[in-house]
Formats: sequence, structure tokens, C-alpha cells
Amino acid sequence: MTKILLVGCGRMGSALLTGWRDQGIPAANIVVVEPARPSLDAVTVVAEAESIPAGFAPDVVVLAVKPQVMAGVLPPYRRFAGQALFLTIAAGKPIASFRAALGETAAIIRAMPNTPAAVGRGITVCCAGAGVTADQRALAASLLAAVGEVGWVEEEARIDAVTALSGSGPAYVFLLVEAMAEAGAALGLDPALAMQLARATVSGSGELLRLSTDDAASLRRAVTSPGGTTAAALAVLMDPAAGFGPLLGKALAAAETRSRELAG
Repeated sequence: MTKILLVGCGRMGSALLTGWRDQGIPAANIVVVEPARPSLDAVTVVAEAESIPAGFAPDVVVLAVKPQVMAGVLPPYRRFAGQALFLTIAAGKPIASFRAALGETAAIIRAMPNTPAAVGRGITVCCAGAGVTADQRALAASLLAAVGEVGWVEEEARIDAVTALSGSGPAYVFLLVEAMAEAGAALGLDPALAMQLARATVSGSGELLRLSTDDAASLRRAVTSPGGTTAAALAVLMDPAAGFGPLLGKALAAAETRSRELAG
């Protein structure tokens, strides 16, 4: 059975831990390094790397600390290079930065999850560094599947586009709900009802999309009667110059550019 060393147990680390326990991974096979959580879900929790039980030999070290503190966190884990896979979910940190800290023998997979992982409905995209084996890729995919879907890119540069689309994507959806509610209120609806309608419409549509065998375009067309109210709204939203498509394209391009800048 896989032995996991989880470094950092904030929101994403906690979501992963819950998912692993739901997968049936025994608590005895998990050690968490987290100074802010003295006890956690029956697993062994230590405040620092030096306190990891002497006999614990992880198959994978999952790095789930904030990117801005990662450089200071990594050195004590160099001793696991060559025996364990390092799986990082820190946004903006390239594989090269981990290799510099952990050594050239370190097997590293960089992953970009998103926040719906908290409810088991996330999607994570991974990129494997040099020397990662097929078994290690399968191990990473299995662990990340505990919180949702998993995809892969072969070129690390593509992670910036993934960050722009799915990593930041939940914020775009939440903004859509806000905008729909505000527009409904502007039409005279009670603001609380407008928000209820917006939330239920977006979440329900997402579930319909998830369960349907039809693609998004087909589902959109099924709602749109020629000359009807939906068609009138879509004429604005699908304007080729100023509509939703061009605006979202600009937004994702800005996010991708920023992701490259943060990666250095």
C-alpha cells in the first residue's frame, strides 16, 4: 500500500487527505507535516520535517505549501530524492526550481488542481519531469483522482494555459453568478431571489453538462428557440467583437501571461 508524506495541509492538502482516506488508504500510511494542525483525521501529524518518524519511507512526497515559502521548505526533503516521487501542487513553481533544491535524481511531477477539489469535483493537470517512470505517473494520477478528474500535458509551458483556464476558472464562474444576479436585480427582482436564481441556474447547468452525452454547444442550441428570449440574449453575448468569447479570450491570455511572469 502506498505511503504518503503530505507537506502542508491547508485547503488543497486537506481535500487530498480526505480523498485518500475515502480511497481506503490507511491512516498509518500517511504522515502530514503541518505546524498549524496538531492532530488530524487519525493520521500522524508532525510540525516539521525533522520530526518525521525514523522508519517512515514515503513512496510519494506531496508538496502542498504556498509557493512563496516553498524554497525554505524543500531542503530537509532532499533525503527522499531517488526513492520517492515528488508531487507538487504549488502554483507557479517550475520543475527546474524543485530540481535545483532536491537534486538531479529527484523524480518530480508538477500539478495544477483547482478549488472544486474541495468537493471531489476538481480537475488537475500534470506534467512529469525528466526521469519520472510510468508507474510514478500512474501513482500521481491515482492520488489526484481522489479529488476529481486528471489530465496531462507533456510540455511544461502548457501549464500556464491550464492555470488560465481551469486553475483560475472557478473564479470566472463565480463572477458569472455575481453578474447574473446583479443583472436580475437591475431588472427589478429582489436581490436575494436574483442570487438564488443565478446560483441554481449555473450549478444546475453544470450538472446537466456533466451528466449529458451532448457537448456544450448542443446543449446551448437545445435551450435556444429561434427568435426567442434566449436568442436575443445570445446575440449580445456571442457578438464576434465585444461578446463573451472575445472577452474571455482576453481574460485567459492575461492570466496565462501572469502565470509565466510568476514562474520567472
